[in-house]
Amino acid sequence: MTDSTLPKSSNEKARSNILQEVIGKNQFDDRIDTQSDLNTWEALRVIGRSLHQISSERSLFSAKVVLELALIIPGLYLPWLGKIVIDNVIQQRPFNTTEIEFPPFMQPVLTLVQDQDPLQIMLSISIIFIVGMVFLGMRTYGLGAGLHEGQDAATQAENQISASYSSGSGFLGLAAFMVGVRLTQRLANRLRTRLFERLSRMPMAVLDDQRIGDSIYRVMYDVPMAPDLFLQLTIVPFLMMLNAGINLYVLQYSYGDVSPELIWIAWATVPVAFLVTFPFSGAIRRTSQNKRAAGSATTNAMEESVSNVAAVQSLGATGEQSSRFAARSEQSFLRERYFIAVVIVCSCIFAAVSGLAGIYVMILVSDRIIDGVMSPGDYAALIGIFWSIAMPAAYLGAYWIKIQDVIAAVRRVFFFMDFESEEDFNQDGDECTSIEREITFEDIGYTYPNGTQALVDINLSFKVGDLVAIVGPTGSGKTTLAYLIPSVLQPTAGRVLIDGRDASEFNLQSIRQQVSYVLQEHAFLSATIRHNLLLANPNATETQMFEALEIAGCMEFVKDLPNGLDTRLGRGGDTLSVGQQQRLSIARGLIRDSQVLILDEPTAALDPKTEQSLLRSLQEAAGSRLVVVIAHRLSTIRHADQIVFIEEGEIRETGTHDELVVRPNGSYREYVELQNASV
Repeated sequence: MTDSTLPKSSNEKARSNILQEVIGKNQFDDRIDTQSDLNTWEALRVIGRSLHQISSERSLFSAKVVLELALIIPGLYLPWLGKIVIDNVIQQRPFNTTEIEFPPFMQPVLTLVQDQDPLQIMLSISIIFIVGMVFLGMRTYGLGAGLHEGQDAATQAENQISASYSSGSGFLGLAAFMVGVRLTQRLANRLRTRLFERLSRMPMAVLDDQRIGDSIYRVMYDVPMAPDLFLQLTIVPFLMMLNAGINLYVLQYSYGDVSPELIWIAWATVPVAFLVTFPFSGAIRRTSQNKRAAGSATTNAMEESVSNVAAVQSLGATGEQSSRFAARSEQSFLRERYFIAVVIVCSCIFAAVSGLAGIYVMILVSDRIIDGVMSPGDYAALIGIFWSIAMPAAYLGAYWIKIQDVIAAVRRVFFFMDFESEEDFNQDGDECTSIEREITFEDIGYTYPNGTQALVDINLSFKVGDLVAIVGPTGSGKTTLAYLIPSVLQPTAGRVLIDGRDASEFNLQSIRQQVSYVLQEHAFLSATIRHNLLLANPNATETQMFEALEIAGCMEFVKDLPNGLDTRLGRGGDTLSVGQQQRLSIARGLIRDSQVLILDEPTAALDPKTEQSLLRSLQEAAGSRLVVVIAHRLSTIRHADQIVFIEEGEIRETGTHDELVVRPNGSYREYVELQNASV
């Protein structure tokens, strides 16, 4: 992982502690994050990361800069054209009657109009204005496009994903705007895709703690804010400073000798704006962080309620869940109001200071006009020049304020982009092309991040060609042990060997290609049966699909479906019965044709006839692969080549059913007797 801002640690408990500290308590319980403050140094690190992101779109970025540089030109000419119209057209004054000198770039215009009568001057200025407006645009600031939006991050994100701006409104301004839109979209799409990849490859221990709603909020609503930060850190301040610098030079050139007070007032605008707004930066940053945490909590509440709507309705908890969501939503709105209040207070103070400065300048210029040192046309020139200085000054003075809200969002994006994921686990390791002999557990121990010890001193060997059953009471560590085979979990002690080699020496993705894991929870996409099967093996033929469906006992219901393989499943596959879902999950695991097949409670929802048919098929499949079955039912495990009985994270016994059931006082025998007694 490149240019990470967070230290990596191989200790999952330490990583979880960092995760809880940074993303806030509300990800782990029902409270909203108010503790994970974003300090100044971390904000600076986020800024450094943001600057690096621009390098991925050099061409578009360069085009945007060149176009915006060209659009500075209208803002330079417009104030002086206004002065000519007022002095030389309306008042019909001759040129050069005051001590004010036109800047050098106005000489071509002066050469054109100085010998003309007022009507001709107006015609010439009008032509210049129209041509400039069509090609360059005469709006010094503010061309933009977007939907109406609120103050919350969710609605703003819809605009930010395609946001742009242009300092001109002509053809050149339109080109600059469209280039900006493309630049924003490219940056946002790159970050959004990257964040999704990182989130989807997090270690299982972290995914168990990370709520879906928060992940959605980060991908959909936080990422779109990132390009805005990138532009605010690069193009915008550069152009603002350049424009202000040019206009300061023009002010000095034309008015420096006549009214030096104007010069120091202009120079003072940036530091004064900064001094007025900087004290509010911490409050802006904190309220922005909190409003996003509250928005994430609202998304979590909605996602959890909708995902578990059947349980909510069956338990009569609809009212309680609605109240919970309403409370989260109200808290989100409250924090939005806090943020807006801070912005309003800051804006009012800055406006008051700016207003006082503006009044003083107006009085100063009026005195100079009365004294005959300036002309009425200088109002137009100075208003334009001071506007071109004041706007960058206001922006730069409030620069640190402006980026606080965006930094809070981008920091949430960078955190999970940097958080250790499965991509970081030995990507340069050897390719695991096959598993030919066995998988061995050597002195294995595993402790979850919350301190729960799931496995202790596990020593086992699973041979290819065997049907292995992992048996034990609920919570004994069966699933945790199975998760270690495809490296879904990494052992905290000991090592897993593949054909005698440490699994950590292999590329993680290549290990996963050799293992198919059929989860106890039946997870399906809301797509066709065909699409769900191809998820396991995109290159599978229809013949292979039907073969897997036949082995798993699915053909008896698939053939009766109106569209066969092309029948669309409902959300999570809920248009099928639980037993049908279970069989389809097994078929999806079989179609991958991997060397190791792990089945977590594969027969829990099957009738005895279907169960026996499936078990015969699995025994046949075990001839060329390792089949590991996690099960409680005696009918599922009794024909296994090896039974591993686990209790409290430790191996109590291993052997075949016939070997274990005759052991007096054996754990497995007691387990079998309990099952027989309950029948």
